[in-house]
Amino acid sequence: MSAMSTAAASNERSSILGQVPAWLWVGIAAYALLLSNGGILLNDSDTYWQIAVGQWILDHNALPRVDIYSFTRPGESWTSSSWLAQVLYAVSYNLAGWTGPVVLAASSIAATFALFTHILGRRIPAGYAVAVAVAALVLSMGHFLARPHVLVLPIMLAWAHGLMSASERGEAPSPWLLPLIALWANLHGGFVFGLVLVGGFALDALWNAERTRRKSVTLRWAAFGVGALVACCATPYGWGSILAARKILDLGQLLHLIYEWMPADFSKFGAFEMAILLLIAGALYGGVKLTPPRIALVLGLLHMALAHVRNVEIFALLLPIVVLAPVASQFTLRPAWSARTGAPVSVMAAAIALLGGWTWLLAANTTFVPPENHSPAAAVDALKTYNPKRVLNDLPFGGYLIWRQMPVFIDGRAELYGEAFEMAYYRAMQLKDVNELLDILKTWQIDAVLLTPFTPAASLLDHTGGWRRVYADRNAVLHVRTAGTP
Repeated sequence: MSAMSTAAASNERSSILGQVPAWLWVGIAAYALLLSNGGILLNDSDTYWQIAVGQWILDHNALPRVDIYSFTRPGESWTSSSWLAQVLYAVSYNLAGWTGPVVLAASSIAATFALFTHILGRRIPAGYAVAVAVAALVLSMGHFLARPHVLVLPIMLAWAHGLMSASERGEAPSPWLLPLIALWANLHGGFVFGLVLVGGFALDALWNAERTRRKSVTLRWAAFGVGALVACCATPYGWGSILAARKILDLGQLLHLIYEWMPADFSKFGAFEMAILLLIAGALYGGVKLTPPRIALVLGLLHMALAHVRNVEIFALLLPIVVLAPVASQFTLRPAWSARTGAPVSVMAAAIALLGGWTWLLAANTTFVPPENHSPAAAVDALKTYNPKRVLNDLPFGGYLIWRQMPVFIDGRAELYGEAFEMAYYRAMQLKDVNELLDILKTWQIDAVLLTPFTPAASLLDHTGGWRRVYADRNAVLHVRTAGTP
């Protein structure tokens, strides 16, 4: 009797597991992977000031419209285009400490890849869909951080899929898509890319539409484009959200100094290069054929990824969407499931409950904290004993100083400081121009300097009259101006 009961229980578990679709398994696996390595999601100093801004919004029940964190740009106009994401991160931090932002970011990424796999499986076999999703996950890992951009990934994916589906039908997208881009505009400034996608898929729709319907299709897509533009202004800043997003693209030479805006580096063989080579090889071997609008979309996505490493995850997620229908049709691939295939409610509830319990157990036994190289706690404690008024800080320390409620010289808001200011700062810190450093110290009446040990300016101050090194560790070096020195 006992053996029969055990066998029955085993069969029941197997039956339940069999009801879990492949796309849900991908989401669960992505969540487990990211949460198990949650520290990597906090490996960015900008997370500090993103949460600080969100907390300010909660405390004041208002949105920042001028800079309140630096002494170099006080009162200057500034738009927090990611205000809603910042609030969500602040709320999650208030609820669970650093575990909150980690869980929030991991959940959004997991939802993205579950949706991604589901979309792929509607056109190709499950095995192929899972393989493509895993490859996209590997390519994207370098830019998975607890910052606003990961919260819009599922929205971007759903938006692109909605546009693609409409273009393949030769029709205009449903107006019900517009709330997606409105939400995107309140979460992250990258919504401008969503507007670009409208133009790309509109051309594809015209290609797919019958000749007699092309005029009406053009008018309907144009109307949808206008609607999308209006939806992007449905933010507390209105039209200012679009203007703020544009400022990032006007930073010119500075973009080549910010890592995530740097072009792809092929000096060493990596996953991105391997993916490109495999795609080229597969297209040549299989004879993949795409329409001109789809070719333009593919080349556009590739250009974005080559121009800025932050766009690699966009390339990894949207390229398969763009080529999905033509490739599935050309090679007569069978879909793994229909558009309406989903997991039973009981299975979804069980999965959420189990993941919630596992998250609680992991959080209870794991301490998630940002890395020390972005969190110079001991150095800032030493700094505060000198009661400085103006601190020249290294860029990676800007977020932490804001977190500690200290006015900063500079932080990660490049659009606020502008190209000229940040380029002068870069030349000074790297000793490209020593006079630039001396001018900064004099013009801004700096009385303390907090830099990383690897910043060339830190070594120069050791040999500069009027400055004294008062603290150093493996993460930070602190100099203060000696008494009586002008």
